[in-house]
Amino acid sequence: MERVRGGGDGGRVEAMTSSQDLAGLSSGARHDRRVLVIGATGYIGSRLVPRLLADGAEVSVLARTPARLDDVPWRDEVTVRSGGLGDTDALLAALQEVDVACHLVHSMGGSRDFEREERETTDQFVRAAEEAGVGRIVHLSGLHPEDDDDLSPHLRSRAEVADIMLASSVPALVIRAGEVIGSGSASFEMIRHLTTRLPAMVTPRWVHNRIQPIAVRDVVHYLDAATARPLEGDLAGGRAIDVGAPDVLTYGEMMQVFAEEAGLRRRLMVPVPVLTPELSALWLGLVTPLDTGLAKPLVESLRCEAVVGVDDADEVLGPPPGGRTTYRDALREALRVPHGPARPPLWEGADPLGDPARLLPSDADWAGVRPPTLGRARSRP
Repeated sequence: MERVRGGGDGGRVEAMTSSQDLAGLSSGARHDRRVLVIGATGYIGSRLVPRLLADGAEVSVLARTPARLDDVPWRDEVTVRSGGLGDTDALLAALQEVDVACHLVHSMGGSRDFEREERETTDQFVRAAEEAGVGRIVHLSGLHPEDDDDLSPHLRSRAEVADIMLASSVPALVIRAGEVIGSGSASFEMIRHLTTRLPAMVTPRWVHNRIQPIAVRDVVHYLDAATARPLEGDLAGGRAIDVGAPDVLTYGEMMQVFAEEAGLRRRLMVPVPVLTPELSALWLGLVTPLDTGLAKPLVESLRCEAVVGVDDADEVLGPPPGGRTTYRDALREALRVPHGPARPPLWEGADPLGDPARLLPSDADWAGVRPPTLGRARSRP
């Protein structure tokens, strides 16, 4: 079928695949690559797996709780293996006869020593991939300044994990993305709740930092392409690839654009330079559904500008269908998704290959919770 993407250019038409097309892909089609996805139950992984299947990959997934995949529409099209990154035997077994290991997991700092733990599990993953003879690693990381010695613990750990991957004898493609915009993503939900609930707000200095967000559909495209592109030319031996929307905004501008697209009045922002990350996280915990444990690393990461360095992702991986999605168009796609009291509870009737910006039953419990609306405009601009 065809799906129209709205936007300032009058809308773009993009070919999409229906859920009926997904059935039987792994059993009847000739596969062009064997991909293991680690993190298939997460926000990005649950959207990437059906895309890989539709593009002809033979997919297996490694999950600590396989039962979480029992009801997904593509369950019978993949091989599900039980285990986590800390389980050496399960990890090594899952990596056997794999062309691509797609690593989508990272810690949000749940434990006091999470940096060491993440470094150790990454070392273990890389050694297992080398021993199993994996053809390449694809890893999702985050945008951050290259020369910033004051990275947050969360960003510092993500940068170190990426470095470990790139130092492996297995070629690694590290996709570095900024704020992911799609219904249910932590970044989008934070913007949505802050902007919707607060017509006026005191803001820390980081609202003036530059950010290059990215639509979730574009992240899925680049990850899919990274599993399939030949490792030659600029990709030979592996490398980091920065991805983002074509526009760069401050966080404050991102909230104002959201207000415009949601039909809200322009938000009043009063800067308060002494608002610490800890206080900011507590504040977010009060006005958004994100708990403080998730909000704190997100806020700490916003202290750094997150802008694409070398902008050659479209050249080396190929552009998304219709071109890169602007921030405003990404918002429109996310806002087209109906927001009820919560995310859809069941997979029945869900289209796994539909709009990646929509909510899925596997998304977080707080995803899609409708915030109270204050300061709505009389008419949409």
